[in-house]
Amino acid sequence: MRLPEMLTADLPFLTALRRDLHAHPELGFEEERTCAIVADLLEKAGITVTRGLGGTGVVGTLQIGNGTRSIGLRADMDALAMPETAERPYKSTVDGKMHACGHDGHTALLLGAARYLAETRNFSGTVHFIFQPAEEGRGGARRMVEDGLFERFPCDAVYGLHNMPGLDTDEMAVVAGPQLASSDSWRVTFRGTGTHGAKPHLGKDPITAAATFLASLQTIIGRVIDPLQPAVVSACSLQAGNPQALNVIPDIVAIGGTARAYSPEVRDQLETEIGRLASGTAAMYGIAADCGFERRIPPVVNDADATARALKAAGTVFGDKLRTAFPPSTAGDDFAYFAGEAPGCYVWLGNGPAVDGALHHNTAYDFNDEAIGPGVAFWATLVEQELTPA
Repeated sequence: MRLPEMLTADLPFLTALRRDLHAHPELGFEEERTCAIVADLLEKAGITVTRGLGGTGVVGTLQIGNGTRSIGLRADMDALAMPETAERPYKSTVDGKMHACGHDGHTALLLGAARYLAETRNFSGTVHFIFQPAEEGRGGARRMVEDGLFERFPCDAVYGLHNMPGLDTDEMAVVAGPQLASSDSWRVTFRGTGTHGAKPHLGKDPITAAATFLASLQTIIGRVIDPLQPAVVSACSLQAGNPQALNVIPDIVAIGGTARAYSPEVRDQLETEIGRLASGTAAMYGIAADCGFERRIPPVVNDADATARALKAAGTVFGDKLRTAFPPSTAGDDFAYFAGEAPGCYVWLGNGPAVDGALHHNTAYDFNDEAIGPGVAFWATLVEQELTPA
């Protein structure tokens, strides 16, 4: 892969920037330092900057020539609330916070593309560089949309990029259709009547009801959902009783978890069936059940036309290392809210091997700086090809 000379010359700066961001992680809607750096670098490149969208979001707008087409490029900026265990010179300086998903790298990539495009000006149209806060479950994309992102910065298409351990840094995967699942939360509370553990007949036992519910939960996937439709339902939290009172059957058991799907129909089924199972189990044991299903993030489904444009750019940059077949992920990304407002495409950039098993959200994870050049080249090529001068 041969990179433009101007881009290659910027790589040391972008690498140092990425490592600085890594050492100073900020959680969702707290990205004050990060967004200040982003805005400053965009302004120094001569790009119009809008701050404060969605709280700590930043949008840089670069209009060149008389082209009427406008596109958006998204990078997420937030870190995760988890410790960094691996020793490296740029290890997190903030206890309990780290860039464990590569958003430091995504931010550096998009800044690199902005700097390059502002200098070369080899396109005609408008590109919006969207630096999003709070991707990690805090609703940053939705906040930006609610703040009028697409009314203020209309886009004919919008693109997202995420690093992928396991793909080489000179590889990219671009695939039409579902890429990431919906990410929804569910909660079930069983309400019985507490009693002495030696006299269960005098109460209504919510723990036994909860056990039945949990043992039956996977029948939703195995016996209700079409086996050709991927879906996940997992119980991830269970709270009941007191380990210091092992002779007390409690009144309440609270269970919570996640549900994932790629289609609206299956998403609806998961909500209905979790509630039906909980209510039926409660009725069987003569107790009450409260059910809640929170729709958090829709699935990310790549638009055919936007995907074709991304494929063209990726083919130019990655050549025969471009993958056009790659399995979707059951993780979620609120880029889905952007792709719900304009035709969207979400691509996977190689991050190299997962060293010592350090995948996303692992305490030893790190973005691979070797991916910076290819990532910047993809963004720049996408803009230059999609916004071709008249």
